[in-house]
Amino acid sequence: MAGEERAYGMTPPISTALPTEGENQMTQALIEELRKQNTFESPAETAKRQVIAQLRQICDEFVKRVARKREAGNDALIRDARGQIFTYGSYRLGVFGPGSDIDTLVVAPKYVTRADYFEIFPDLLKEMAPTGAITDMAVVADAFVPIIKFEFRGISIDLIFSRIAMLKQLPKDFQVKDSSLLRGLDEAELRSLNGTRVTDEILSLVPEEATFKLALRAIKLWAQRRAIYANIMGFPGGVAWAMLVARVCQLYPKAASSVIVNKFFHIMRRWPWPQPVLLKNVEGGPLQVRVWNPKVYRGDQFHLMPVITPAYPSMCATYNITRSAMTVIQQELQRGCDITDKIISGKTIWAELFTKHTFFTQGYKYYISVITASTDKEAHKIWSGYVESKVRVLVQGLEQHQSIALAHAFNKGHERRHKCRNDEEIQQVQAGNLRFLVNDLDGQDAATPTASKPQDVEAKVDQNGAKSLDLSYQVDNFKSLCTSWDKYEADLNSLTVQHVRSFNLPDDVFELGEKKPQKPQKRQLNANGATTLKKRSASEENQQPPAKRQQALAISTS
Repeated sequence: MAGEERAYGMTPPISTALPTEGENQMTQALIEELRKQNTFESPAETAKRQVIAQLRQICDEFVKRVARKREAGNDALIRDARGQIFTYGSYRLGVFGPGSDIDTLVVAPKYVTRADYFEIFPDLLKEMAPTGAITDMAVVADAFVPIIKFEFRGISIDLIFSRIAMLKQLPKDFQVKDSSLLRGLDEAELRSLNGTRVTDEILSLVPEEATFKLALRAIKLWAQRRAIYANIMGFPGGVAWAMLVARVCQLYPKAASSVIVNKFFHIMRRWPWPQPVLLKNVEGGPLQVRVWNPKVYRGDQFHLMPVITPAYPSMCATYNITRSAMTVIQQELQRGCDITDKIISGKTIWAELFTKHTFFTQGYKYYISVITASTDKEAHKIWSGYVESKVRVLVQGLEQHQSIALAHAFNKGHERRHKCRNDEEIQQVQAGNLRFLVNDLDGQDAATPTASKPQDVEAKVDQNGAKSLDLSYQVDNFKSLCTSWDKYEADLNSLTVQHVRSFNLPDDVFELGEKKPQKPQKRQLNANGATTLKKRSASEENQQPPAKRQQALAISTS
């Protein structure tokens, strides 16, 4: 019917009320706070991102070179050979900030293979880009989503690839919306192509793009500050947070961004998990591929907080959320409810919502530190990335321990570089020693550069648990999993797992102004019956703590 408003989402809206003047003022205050928090790029910084046009030129030349290799005598094919560049993720959603990566997809015709991509494209990048423009390149051909990572004039680029098996030539206005274009693709190509398709679908399913983008900026900043933003560590990633915000926008299609943020916390805190968050009905399609369906696939039944992508074939973007991560997320959602309610009533300001986490400063007493180290920078990127992807396996193992109520992983590691002069110093670095830490190895004299990256996981101990914790089984299983990787080299890579008290945490996990936990002193009675403080002995410090409620063991990576 003419004039009828479009319906968004799986259910009718909760409210279609227009913003009040007060709500608009709160939204303006939110914008001002986000600017103070440096979430918007300056025009000069955004101008630096004009690398997509250069990548398109390189992409076209790449396809032409493959065309010459495949059919050297086919002048028409070579002349019209072209690829296409698409973005996805935060950049395509329009919510990127200073220092954000540009997630980028290379699309090529059917005759271009993934092997061609990894054989030709890295060298072509260096050849066609201005001298020195390409730095820190890492090629990971066997990743879950095969990828080339690099910096282009200081802008971080994540470049993935897919061919279109249905087309020998891409039209100039080629787009990826049509699901039939997925025919003939393998799983890696399907995952690559769907990044752009999912992002575009999200934008098409929100009532007001500008409202959605501002609310998403706020939620992203909140999740990052509270250390619950990292798909690899068992928390929602950028796409999952975007879909959660989009669902709230569907329920309040005319609300201001400030209201969306407040409603986000209330709705998601009370969401009846594992009921999935869907932006639209799960659709069938032309392929014999798996589509998320817990009635058909038993594995889908175990997703704790399922958030389902809207583009065919629909998948769960939060499949790796752990029980502990879910608990932490719900605690943070409750905190968000409390704070934004105060903001709405004028009792506090937006800055309080974005206060940094206290994972290291107040959160826990006991930590597990997972330390990866390598004597080669490029090898370390691959090794530390692999170990990082397995930390959630350690978390799940700790969750099975009868005395552990919660295993909380920190959402990112701490990169370090060390200069070691002999094997003994290298071994000390592998054990977590920071004596040989340097900020920059450029210009240093001959020595072995060693990179390390710690990751932290915390575990709350059940009150009724054992008097001490033996985690050797879980730790040994984790180490065995990592070192059995076919790319692990004992002479190049190392992995150490340590138990650390809060007051022994390394200084570089604390930012300027943060207070490091202090070593406790033991109380004893003197001859007069008064309480005095006694410094703990070294043997006492190394004892396992008694199990009691709120006692914590944290895991960190470096």
